[in-house]
Amino acid sequence: MALHVNRSMLAALAILAASACTGNPLLNSGGAVSTLPQASSSRTSEIQPADTTSILKKLTKDVVIGSAVDPSNGDKGPRAIGIAPCGTCQGLLQQGQLVFCNFENSAGTAGEGTTVEALDPTPGSSPTRFVQSDSIAGCDADAPDGLNYVYAGGLVSQKVVEFADSGKLAKTYSGKTVAAPFSDVSALPLQAFSPNFIFIGTTSGGLVNISAGFYGNGIATQVAKGFAVNKSTGWGQLGPSGLQYNPGIDTLYIVDGVNNTIVAFSGASNLLDPDEITVEPGGTTFKCRHPKVTCGSLVYSGSPLDAPVASALLPNGNLIVANTQGTANTLVELTPQGQVLDTKVVDKSSTEGVYGLIASGTSDSTTVLYFTDTNSNSVHELEQ
Repeated sequence: MALHVNRSMLAALAILAASACTGNPLLNSGGAVSTLPQASSSRTSEIQPADTTSILKKLTKDVVIGSAVDPSNGDKGPRAIGIAPCGTCQGLLQQGQLVFCNFENSAGTAGEGTTVEALDPTPGSSPTRFVQSDSIAGCDADAPDGLNYVYAGGLVSQKVVEFADSGKLAKTYSGKTVAAPFSDVSALPLQAFSPNFIFIGTTSGGLVNISAGFYGNGIATQVAKGFAVNKSTGWGQLGPSGLQYNPGIDTLYIVDGVNNTIVAFSGASNLLDPDEITVEPGGTTFKCRHPKVTCGSLVYSGSPLDAPVASALLPNGNLIVANTQGTANTLVELTPQGQVLDTKVVDKSSTEGVYGLIASGTSDSTTVLYFTDTNSNSVHELEQ
């Protein structure tokens, strides 16, 4: 007898797979698999003790994994990058593959890229197309979740599209709430019978939460407002981006490239009501409707941040962000408490090129960092 697998079964499989691993899988921007301290059943937002060991300083070897150019239509300009965490994929994705968006078409026109690619994480790999769709024109966000779905955002199309691992379109989110998506991240539930949340930063200055998965309601709600945006277009556009979710402390990290800040939203799984948090001008203070449950706090502000867009959450809980302006292509490592640990230039070109970061590993000694480079249209790995 054939077995029919629906999303409720996939959710159960994902939860079972998570409990079978050491610690909890970290699914971030989007979707890298790491190990973080396990959260309690009630989910805690307590701050982890600082780990002041610089991982970035240990990552001395730069390895080219492969080209980012779509093999069929030549789309390029890789932007967001994630890691497919799926353990039950039966489609185009395999567990551990790198998944990234192309923002440009073959002619190099920003905002005309319409493809999401998959790339094996080994040197010399060639990309394979995961999906092509005009619904994700200006693709700049892709979040693989733990249920074999990928949420891709189109800055120009002004849509977020949910794709099954077969590449088939499952659902489209559009309208004012998700207009001009700029970054997204999957927050897989750590408890049974809970939604899978997809957080999205938009260039209208909002943070949106989609209640997804079998136990979600499929509704997109703007849960925070007031993030700074600039008036630029294409590669120069800035807004809330570099979203990273730490399930061990139920905290969402957000990069503000206009104000050169990194902020943290505690109790992120409780961000459910419209505009619960307001980011005040300057990006360093917050008004919170339910401050005992969830609120914003400043992680870091100022130099050496220089219009950062991408970020990665390391297995030890620290962050790495990538600058895009005066000190373009400089990576900055910080603790969640705001201590700068190291900086590293990964592309000596004066043209900004690093718009996607993702970390993988289970400890300081096994951590690697993947990044997209739009100047060479390639994906790199920094390793120890």
